[in-house]
Amino acid sequence: MYVTGTITSMHASAENVAKALSPDNGGFMTVDAVGGYVVAKIEGKSLRSVIATVDDYLVNLSVSERLS
Repeated sequence: MYVTGTITSMHASAENVAKALSPDNGGFMTVDAVGGYVVAKIEGKSLRSVIATVDDYLVNLSVSERLS
C-alpha cells in the first residue's frame, strides 16, 4: 500500500511557518509556502508511518501558530 495526503493551512507569515516546519529528513514529507498558505505533502508505504508523520506535523504546526 502507498499512502499520500496533503495538509493546507493559511498563515499571515506562511513563508516563515513553512521554513520552521520543513523537515530535516526529507523523504516522507515536503513543506512549501504557496501564497499565504503552507502546503505539506506527506507520503509513505504504511498507514501507520503516515499517521505518525501527520501527528508530529500537526503538533509542530500548533506550536508554530502559538509562537507567531
